[in-house]
Amino acid sequence: MQPDLFDAPSPEQQAADYRSRLNRYNSEYYTQDAPSVPDAEYDRLFLLLQALEAAHPHLITPDSPTRRVGGAVLPSFKQIQHVVPMLSLNNGFEDADVYAFERRVREALAEDGIEGSDIRFAADLKFDGLAISLVYRHGVLVQAATRGDGSVGEDVTEHCRTIRSVPLRLHTATPPDLLEVRGEVIMYKNDFEALNARQRLANLKEFANPRNAAAGSLRQLDAKVTAQRALRFFAYGMARCEGAQIPATHSELLDWYTEIGIPVCQEQAILTDAADFLTFYHKIMQKRHELPYEIDGIVYKVNTLRQQLQLGFVSRAPRFAMAHKFPAEEALTTVLDIEVQVGRTGAITPVARLAPVQVGGVTVTNATLHNEDEIRRKDIWIGDVVIVRRAGDVIPEVVASVADQRPADARVFVMPVNCPICGSAIVKPEDEAIARCSGGWVKCPAQRKGGLWHFASRKAMCIDGLGEQLLEQLVDKNVITTAADLYKLGVSSLAALDRMADKSAQNILKALEASKSTTLARFIYALGIRHVGETTAKDLARYFGDIHAIMDAGEEQLLQVDEVGPVVAKSLLLFFSDPLNRELVEQLIAVGVHWPLIDASEKQEKPFAGMTFVLTGTLPTLSREAAAALIEAAGGKVQSSVSKKTSVVLAGDDAGSKFIKAQQLGVRIITEEEFYQLLGT
Repeated sequence: MQPDLFDAPSPEQQAADYRSRLNRYNSEYYTQDAPSVPDAEYDRLFLLLQALEAAHPHLITPDSPTRRVGGAVLPSFKQIQHVVPMLSLNNGFEDADVYAFERRVREALAEDGIEGSDIRFAADLKFDGLAISLVYRHGVLVQAATRGDGSVGEDVTEHCRTIRSVPLRLHTATPPDLLEVRGEVIMYKNDFEALNARQRLANLKEFANPRNAAAGSLRQLDAKVTAQRALRFFAYGMARCEGAQIPATHSELLDWYTEIGIPVCQEQAILTDAADFLTFYHKIMQKRHELPYEIDGIVYKVNTLRQQLQLGFVSRAPRFAMAHKFPAEEALTTVLDIEVQVGRTGAITPVARLAPVQVGGVTVTNATLHNEDEIRRKDIWIGDVVIVRRAGDVIPEVVASVADQRPADARVFVMPVNCPICGSAIVKPEDEAIARCSGGWVKCPAQRKGGLWHFASRKAMCIDGLGEQLLEQLVDKNVITTAADLYKLGVSSLAALDRMADKSAQNILKALEASKSTTLARFIYALGIRHVGETTAKDLARYFGDIHAIMDAGEEQLLQVDEVGPVVAKSLLLFFSDPLNRELVEQLIAVGVHWPLIDASEKQEKPFAGMTFVLTGTLPTLSREAAAALIEAAGGKVQSSVSKKTSVVLAGDDAGSKFIKAQQLGVRIITEEEFYQLLGT
């Protein structure tokens, strides 16, 4: 009997079957570590699907495994604004740091009425890779972005599609409407060795370590190159989830990820206290070199997600987590010379020039010695044999000299009395350890270069394409002297520089023009005032609302600003007492740098202008982070503790000691419903 031709599967059915099987095999291999078929079977199905899609292009879907080979070459990376910032972790290196972290967590949660017996901690490995955010809509991967500066990252969606362990579609029939997964892209050690072997055969530069290889591979403009590199992904957190029941704990979140096909590391634990932390830490440190990937520490975090929200964040790091870094690898080498570098604020930093040595997989030739006092304390001479380590496995550091190996011709370092760049006198204030060049921006090209690079950086004026090498040429050729001169550049002056052409010059001019529209906080930060970082710049902008008000403010008025103490106030007064700095501000405004003005009427329109809030307890519908964002958008400020200066305490269920203290001080206490009424929504 002849088979019924109508029973043959359609191309649509075949494609769906191939995709389903290939995605399942990927999950078995990368997520469950239990492949059910040999690689040859995967390759056979892949070729069949590829041929089917070539014959029927309308069958290609975003989650097809064939999309992992990479698309068109990108001209540049698109910028992605993170809805939820990708924050860094506070680091700890000593046992005391671990005990202090546990104590801070317990004390903070106790204020909200949470007993110590109700607190558990999760421990995960800290991968030495590249942090990535993956966004899934209705179960399909739609966006991938790097950490960037925490607020803005780079769009690497097509590149992450090439990573076999990243699921293109979640393995569940009921995916969330939206899921944003946070994790790390890494390269296994054996894959790193194989990559470097290929680089050697092709007479190309080898990568220093797996982290550099992973980062370099992911940031290729051609995703096809990324597809040829063996990258992997492990998830470690979640930023957003809509349309699904969110797990109650971090450990349950990782279990859920495994169920829906998102790979997580199995080296994890649930711990009770700091003693448990250290036991797990030493266990992993002993097997560190046996692991197939590089790690540089352990991450501890509060396990219950609601408790994480209650603890919140400080500056750019969560209060509920910390990274316990492993001791740096160390090596011996020789100090060939000690030179000084001049920073953008005029800081004179001694730098040891070292005989090349491998430390933690990287060749180290230079290491900062911080200041003259540090050199004396460590007794480091030119010619000494010294112990070098990479502090936190990143920054090269001279730990100490080996006194019994000091050669007869070793000599003591003498700090120069004049700046090696401009010849101005080097001065050292009595209350500071750091010596500084007295030349300032106008006289000292080193300060000029550093100051201009800071001015143009992403967190400041964000002048795209204006990098260090280009700025060095502009300064060295006396094309510019101050930041205001940047906005007077023309095509001809830029095109005459090395590696520049008319089109590149036009792009720089467009970026300069775009940067004129900024915010007051960014402008203040861009000026490079000592001790004034991003957070302080925002506080100053919020309090004064006008640059001239800041320039003319006295010490007493500056001290009224939150987070501004005597040191910051003194730095601000010193900066704006210099006529050249005041003139720079006026010149920048004159060339068109501007920001939204905040006049008295605008301040009054914001319902929470001038008010400070403290949050306590669990709100019915709002997370603390969301409530804080609403308060700041309405002109208010959120503080962590209640004082007489607190305007309002927003209290939810299970409010603890902050609620009681507010009652004692007579501070107004409101519910979430009253909060919305005040907000006018």
